[in-house]
Amino acid sequence: MDYLYYLANASLTLRIVEFLHVRTQLPLGFMTVIHRLDGWVVRVKFSQPIDAMQDGDFRSFLNELGIPYDPNIRVKMALWGLENGQSPVEVMKQYQIAVISHGRPDRIEIEAFREQFVQGLGYCPETLA
Repeated sequence: MDYLYYLANASLTLRIVEFLHVRTQLPLGFMTVIHRLDGWVVRVKFSQPIDAMQDGDFRSFLNELGIPYDPNIRVKMALWGLENGQSPVEVMKQYQIAVISHGRPDRIEIEAFREQFVQGLGYCPETLA
């Protein structure tokens, strides 16, 4: 099962990470986090199908935080590359997309990106709040 959502800021992205860390019964395959100038793209893929109730609960949770995302071809190709074993660095170079995290959900990678970005700018844009 595959879920692709657009979120407005880093705090919402971190809530998904926390949700998945608490719900260890969900068969998480991987989570991909991409930063865009206007927000965040999060893809969650389960390694096996989940039941209808879990699917509904998870979709409801994601719908509270963001909106389903229909990616452009560049983002589709980047997500496909990551899923098929391309390294995040290769994907970033090839598609000019900021891959923040891919694999197990990692709060530290997201927070480190946010801190470095804010430090470089000297202020905190709304998407990094």
